[in-house]
Amino acid sequence: MKTVIGVRLRRPGKVYYFNPGNRKISKGEFVIVETTFGQEYAEVIMGNKEIPEEKIVAPLKDIIRIANAKDREQNELNKKKEKEAFEIAQENIKKHELSMNLVEVQYQFDNSKILFYFTAEGRIDFRELVKDLAAIFKTRIELRQIGLRDEVRRVGGNGICGRELCCCSYLGDFDMVSIKMAKEQNLSPTPSKISGCCGRLMCCLKYEVEVYEEKNARLPGIGAIVKTPEGQAVVEGLEILKEIVKVKMKDKEGNELHKKYELKNIKIIKDVEKNSSNEEDDEELKRLEKLDKMEIQNSKEQ
Repeated sequence: MKTVIGVRLRRPGKVYYFNPGNRKISKGEFVIVETTFGQEYAEVIMGNKEIPEEKIVAPLKDIIRIANAKDREQNELNKKKEKEAFEIAQENIKKHELSMNLVEVQYQFDNSKILFYFTAEGRIDFRELVKDLAAIFKTRIELRQIGLRDEVRRVGGNGICGRELCCCSYLGDFDMVSIKMAKEQNLSPTPSKISGCCGRLMCCLKYEVEVYEEKNARLPGIGAIVKTPEGQAVVEGLEILKEIVKVKMKDKEGNELHKKYELKNIKIIKDVEKNSSNEEDDEELKRLEKLDKMEIQNSKEQ
């Protein structure tokens, strides 16, 4: 076991482990840490805690110090400078007539570098822009193209559930979301209904999919023929989490009846292929899924 603290460099964002040394550091404090890109001002999300060494990505770095009043002032100053840099960069993007959307500007804590995050339809030749920005700010400049998920995470917003977007509130990393997850949960395969503010498949599709997969393995598909206590019937609907099967059948007079049965009270006579959907919708969903894979991979590499 190893004692670590968990810190977040930016909110929202991934939580990284650091070695607190002999210090007792509590959640909510701020520390200065050394990262691949330089020194950063970071919020402590998890205080001193022992975790198995196999969960730690080596090498485990030490924190430089607990943030003091001077560090807090520097961080506040950097935030002001980021707003100014954003406006200046916008003006220069227009001057060079570049088809790119500036999303966020980040100053390294020690001012050794400024990062400009942007989105664009394709590849952008921003070499002249970098030269101009470097001449203005007199420091190292880096432009990073990000995907739509990362853009929405930085801008913020609310989902169709009415709550703050998962990626803006607590989601550290983006996980791959697939069309199959939506189908397993018996959701409408229409892209507009299962896509988030970013236009990509909703992250929350992944949260409960394992439960649905386990239950769907036992439940019949829509259109399956089943035997009920009152005779043979055809499945017309499912309440997956409750394991309730909705069926239609005919009585002795030939009248159509609609009933519900618990899974344990029926027997599947002939099942059908599950999760069929409109081919046009499937093509659009496959396109979204492919874009997801590319953007999530790029996000992890940055």
